Amino acid sequence: MSLFEFDQVFFKKDIKFIAGADEVGRGPLAGPVVASMVILPENKRLAGLDDSKKLTEKKRERLYALICAEALALAVSFVGEDKVDDLNILNATKLAMKTCLSDIKITPDLLLIDGNFLIDTDIKQKSIVKGDAKSAVIAAASIVAKVERDRFMKKIHLKYPEYGFDSHKGYASKKHLEAIQKYGPCKLHRKSFRPITDFFNRQMEFGL
Repeated sequence: MSLFEFDQVFFKKDIKFIAGADEVGRGPLAGPVVASMVILPENKRLAGLDDSKKLTEKKRERLYALICAEALALAVSFVGEDKVDDLNILNATKLAMKTCLSDIKITPDLLLIDGNFLIDTDIKQKSIVKGDAKSAVIAAASIVAKVERDRFMKKIHLKYPEYGFDSHKGYASKKHLEAIQKYGPCKLHRKSFRPITDFFNRQMEFGL
């Protein structure tokens, strides 16, 4: 079953607008979690649409422009590292998705969420594990969120070039871990995530 055929199952008399929601940035050690929500026309098929993780950066950028041009409505929300630390990553993700739902210009009749959780809303919703590989609207949301977050991390790299955010986007690559050990965490790092917590614990242990 194609991504678009999957979504077609949900269109009914009382369901005209289906929104897909996905996030990027739950795993990194630094930077925001970014959620996106996308409503596509019922019969619109975007060539090459797929899970953002399966696409090259060039293909994501092309599809991002196509999604922005063809979507009936879309929204993007950033929740920063401070909120991630305060709320935990799951609740920060839910907050980002709820913000998207508040900001999107068309209220969906059904919300399809990538993952195994739901958000606090009266709108009909369904969680779909690995939904970005099954649903067209979720795949579209995954691409928008990925492109938006990658662009943000590339801009942040200009302020903190020593960490290499433009290459690893905040994930725990060898280069990133070595930079943390050498320079210590910066403002963008999530203080509740290991190995950031380990760094601060060592500082306390040695009275630094």
